[in-house]
Amino acid sequence: MCGFCGFTGNTADKTVTLTHMMNTIIHRGPDSEGTHIDDQIALGFRRLSIIGLEDGAQPMYNETNDLVLVFNGEIYNYQTIKEELLRRGHIFKTHADSEVLLHSYEEYGTHMLTHLRGMFAFAIWDEKKQTLFLARDFFGIKPLYYTYIHGDLLFGSEIKSILAHPSYQKELNVDALQSYLTFQYSPLPETFFKGIFKLPPAHFLLFTHNKIELTRYWEPVFSKDEKPLDQTVDEIDVGMKESIKMHKVSDVEVGCFLSSGVDSSYVAACFQGDKTFTVGFDYEKYNEIEYAKALSKEIGIDNYHKLITTEEYWSILPTVQYHMDEPLADPSAVALYFVSELASHHVKVVLSGEGADELFGGYNIYKEPLDLYPITRLPMIVRRCLGKLASLLPIEMKGKNYLIRGSKTLEERFIGNAFMFTEKERSKLLKHQIKGYRPMELTKPYYDKASSWDDITKMQYLDIHMWMPGDILLKADKMSMAHSLELRVPFLDKELCRIATKIPVQYRVNKENTKYAMRLAAKRNLPEHIANKKKLGFPVPIRIWLREEKYYTIVKKAFTSSSAKAYFHTSALLRLLDDHYQNKKDHSRKIWVIYMFLLWHKQFFA
Repeated sequence: MCGFCGFTGNTADKTVTLTHMMNTIIHRGPDSEGTHIDDQIALGFRRLSIIGLEDGAQPMYNETNDLVLVFNGEIYNYQTIKEELLRRGHIFKTHADSEVLLHSYEEYGTHMLTHLRGMFAFAIWDEKKQTLFLARDFFGIKPLYYTYIHGDLLFGSEIKSILAHPSYQKELNVDALQSYLTFQYSPLPETFFKGIFKLPPAHFLLFTHNKIELTRYWEPVFSKDEKPLDQTVDEIDVGMKESIKMHKVSDVEVGCFLSSGVDSSYVAACFQGDKTFTVGFDYEKYNEIEYAKALSKEIGIDNYHKLITTEEYWSILPTVQYHMDEPLADPSAVALYFVSELASHHVKVVLSGEGADELFGGYNIYKEPLDLYPITRLPMIVRRCLGKLASLLPIEMKGKNYLIRGSKTLEERFIGNAFMFTEKERSKLLKHQIKGYRPMELTKPYYDKASSWDDITKMQYLDIHMWMPGDILLKADKMSMAHSLELRVPFLDKELCRIATKIPVQYRVNKENTKYAMRLAAKRNLPEHIANKKKLGFPVPIRIWLREEKYYTIVKKAFTSSSAKAYFHTSALLRLLDDHYQNKKDHSRKIWVIYMFLLWHKQFFA
């Protein structure tokens, strides 16, 4: 796990510029650094040593020095690939997984990506072809950003490194703010910084003769495989244990995050390591420490834990938004920051449970198509009429929300796991109205691709492509790397995904359970009450804090700041805040979305 950056062209004083870019991401790789600079390109690398401790330095070259690589991530099947490349006559100089990428490119070109199993973002400069090859892993576990300026490509593992280049002039992308208010993260290809883009998951970029070409090389495809339930559960359990085994390949000790959910519990029970790490808050509903201690004791593993104080949580918020690069309003990101800090004092690598919900059908919202089945059988014209009538009913009327949601198509009611502000609400908040993106414009390409599948599978497919890389994996990478900690996600394995996408929908989600088949697999390794435990949701007490005068006052100050006045109608912000403070309505998540943006804006633009 490392960080890299670079740029093409003949920027003046390349060494100084590259050093400045590398210094902004030193937290991603504090162990060592390396550079490659020639007339065409400058590549910088910060290393966190995990595999090939003695000989894995980067940038790395092939035998003839006409290929040079910088790489962030891990290739879990590198030994298998290496054996095949050795049979084909390739000569290896190191024991590092990174060298496999160079020889794979020599042998297969861009088709090398289909051979890989792992998490990665990398850049290969091909001197003979005068081509830069950038690639990002299948699910978007590792980040990669780029921008095109005056015929040159600038790129890096974090946006901060691009901001450090003198050619980039910092400008806020207001389109991103509009979409962020709805999704709680930035779902656009272009980031919050004008002209800086994310390389999408499962894509590679070729930069040749000042031209950019983007190509998708892989995607998950759901298909029915009507196997007996027991056989499906067998395949999940075998596949999960095999993935965990591969994710433990390391020359340093590997630990495991542990919350009260079935996902991390399943990983902890199977990973055969010595240490788990947990954080909680001083509120019973939001504290998972006692559970983690009990499970760790039961499976014979030491649990390290930390109780996050309210003061600690609030004081670290600006730092968290700085490390995120773009604003993210997921309150659990801060908990992830603290558990990563805790783990970093003991290990360099941790396993975590991200991805299980999206692949195996774990979110409670995935039950909605089953709950709405009676009303969605009615003709749409009847449903629309019922929805309009329901909207006239008193707010507290039982069944009102059911009728309203049942009157909408799936595409209208589901944009992912977070839906904060509607278009109408955000237009009332924003001071300057611009022609931004409607939420359904952003989700439509994925719904179109999934059009032949059932509604639950469509929801999963959308979350795999938007919510998971935009929120779940973004915070996992940025919060762990803020502490020079490598986070690995065994649920997001290409081979395990192949198993998950063949599970019949009734084995994924039913009226009683989510992740039904996966829970049965977990039950073989965990006590039944843990395997069946319901998802906790958002175990951060922001709703409570925002009704305390101290934190209400902190947010109110931000809502009346010059930054807030530049983008929002502050009267609307204060009305939202006061209604929550006075317990008229729970606006905590909406308040958090705006407050996180303002904190982020202060870090990068104030």
